[in-house]
Amino acid sequence: MLNCPLDVESIYKVNPKSNYYQVLIEKYVSYGLPGVSLLIKDDNGFYIGSAGKADIADEIPMQPCHISKIASVTMMMLGTAILRLQEKGVLSLNDPVSKYIPENILNKISNGNKPLTVRNLLNHTAGLYDVIDDNGFYLQVLNDPSKKWTADDLLEYVYNKDAAFEFNPTDTAGYSNTNYLLLSMIVEAATGVPHAETLHTEIIDLLGLTDTYYYWHDPLPETGIAQGYFDLYNNGNLENLTQWNTGSGNGYGGVYSTVWDMYVYADALFVQKTLLNQASLDEMLTFHPDIESRKQLGVACFKDFIDIGDPAHDYAYGHRGRDLSYSADLFYFPEHNTIMSLIVNYGTDGNSSLRPVFLEMRDEIAKIIIHD
Repeated sequence: MLNCPLDVESIYKVNPKSNYYQVLIEKYVSYGLPGVSLLIKDDNGFYIGSAGKADIADEIPMQPCHISKIASVTMMMLGTAILRLQEKGVLSLNDPVSKYIPENILNKISNGNKPLTVRNLLNHTAGLYDVIDDNGFYLQVLNDPSKKWTADDLLEYVYNKDAAFEFNPTDTAGYSNTNYLLLSMIVEAATGVPHAETLHTEIIDLLGLTDTYYYWHDPLPETGIAQGYFDLYNNGNLENLTQWNTGSGNGYGGVYSTVWDMYVYADALFVQKTLLNQASLDEMLTFHPDIESRKQLGVACFKDFIDIGDPAHDYAYGHRGRDLSYSADLFYFPEHNTIMSLIVNYGTDGNSSLRPVFLEMRDEIAKIIIHD
């Protein structure tokens, strides 16, 4: 057991809906999810709780202080850092990608010779082939699960593959992890330092996120890490895939955090507005009209839960995180002044019988949030 104040201090259970949230996450653990941590902060205070196991084999209960992989929530943090760099004049979202990425690389990427800007990568309008969809990449993950990937390693699975769609940013947007792989390279070219250092300087260290790490650039603590699981063989058995690395540390994934540190970041970004000026926040919250998987794409940000209630009132800003053996959600519901920070140590990037269970749970959490 971790010494976790979030577990025991009453200030973190004062929300009038606390019991509803706790009963809900326990219900979905009973449906098969290994472990769940949830933080809700609204005008009535906090609910912070957890259910299930952080480690099934050792029977370690999940606690809100457990550190877990938050997958693509990494993109929102990197995007926020890039917007901060723009505020400092280090780069511009209007800069051509070719200013930072060498021609010999772009020429091997479909759409790489189009007039791509940093913004096209941030808001997923570039149409780049998604490295995460490549069968050859996943075969290599199977062959060497704990490999520490570099950008050059990953680009090999992008080169000479068909574009996801024709570059036409006004009309078409589509999510691709490759966008943020290139953005990590752009940050390094623009700043002259590793992008992990920028992520620390502009987000992690700036906010004092002491339980947040960027793997593999940061060593992870020896204790307190939630194990990650997936029904790999579709037989109902949860396999421990904690060590399986789907390219962490290259802009699109790799941050490990807690529901509390995620909350501190979202609060600074959306509520206190101390991370970005209003012009940058307005850029982040400009969304493409295309609807993809029940969400709209902005600059390192989603407009999500758009069909959970009244679309004019019940939407949220933030990001989803979906990896092979971990899932996360970090969202701010502006019309309800509510932050939702969710961690589940089960992978929902791939299809399995538990993926719809997870998706149903997140919808039920949102419905409690929007129900006055």
